[in-house]
Amino acid sequence: MHPFKAGIYKKRFQYKSFYPTLLNHTPIEIGDRKIFSLVEEAGNLLGKFNAYSSLFAEVNFFIQMHVIKEATTSSLIEGTKTNIDEILLPKEEVNPERRDDWQEVQNFIKAINFAIAQLDKLPLSMRLVNYAHEILLSGVRGRYKTPGEVRTSQNWIGGNSLRNAAFIPPHQEDLPALLTDLEKFWHNEELNIPFLIKVAMSHYQFETIHPYLDGNGRIGRLLIILQFVEHGLLKKPTLYLSEYFEKNRVEYYDSLSRVRITNDLEQWLNFFLRGVIETSKKGVVTFDKIINLQKNCQEKIATLGRRSELGNKLLKILFIKPIVNVNKIVSELDITFPTANAIISDFEKIGIFKEVTGFARNRLFSFVEYINLFKTV
Repeated sequence: MHPFKAGIYKKRFQYKSFYPTLLNHTPIEIGDRKIFSLVEEAGNLLGKFNAYSSLFAEVNFFIQMHVIKEATTSSLIEGTKTNIDEILLPKEEVNPERRDDWQEVQNFIKAINFAIAQLDKLPLSMRLVNYAHEILLSGVRGRYKTPGEVRTSQNWIGGNSLRNAAFIPPHQEDLPALLTDLEKFWHNEELNIPFLIKVAMSHYQFETIHPYLDGNGRIGRLLIILQFVEHGLLKKPTLYLSEYFEKNRVEYYDSLSRVRITNDLEQWLNFFLRGVIETSKKGVVTFDKIINLQKNCQEKIATLGRRSELGNKLLKILFIKPIVNVNKIVSELDITFPTANAIISDFEKIGIFKEVTGFARNRLFSFVEYINLFKTV
């Protein structure tokens, strides 16, 4: 056991880059015993949330909205300004001035879904992370910043050059050793470190290494859920910390910086674990609201008589894709346009649908009450 030392500065030509301490070694000393109380509380709540969502037979219907919320919120932290309603729209319905932001979030949704699916085939590794990074930046504003590749040049954070940067991550020559060490740290079961502390340290280390020219924050936050799922703390990818980080954005960045400046890892662990606690509690509340909403909608659909069976099929689709048009309903339910228009009219009458365009043609129908659950929790 030894006190944590964040790293050292290495002299470069006209600047100094930060070289973080390798993590895959003897466990660090943690003097604040309250950290372990937070670990216990966070672990218990995360386990409760995992059990709760696992017992919910139809949890797979609701995973996509959790992913959409995470992609939207994590991108917001990086300055991509869009919202869940916009992300759910078809591209042609999005304001042309906002389509770049829309596409960036769509890419992140694809990257999250891809990375989680790949955990069944690949262990968590930089290979997997690079694949996700390539998807994230493909065809958007970061497409010229080597998608899917670890950087081969120096980057910096804050300021407009290396001369006035707020922080200069490790030099590109140091990245192979640092990333190899981080991969070993992810999978080293012999280190006597509580897993949640390991995840917190991993996020800090990844953000400090800053291995890409763009997209480090989003990929670093994706790493958290990948570790949760791979380790078995979560059976389904339904809990993300980006909402907590966004709500406490200044503290989030300050806490990461404080580790590098003062070696105070414990305040970062405290911040991270409080995030797991808060997010786990909110996750249970969200699932309760979803279950109640589903029950209320099914009761309304039961009043539709012979179209109630069709209505319940449509409801399942809406939990995955809560904004639809008539063509989507025709395709998904394999029904005629007159039948689709009839069920749309029924859903408007019983308060499940709200038409959101105001047009006579090319109308879009929103499951507003469901979408709002992911805005207000």
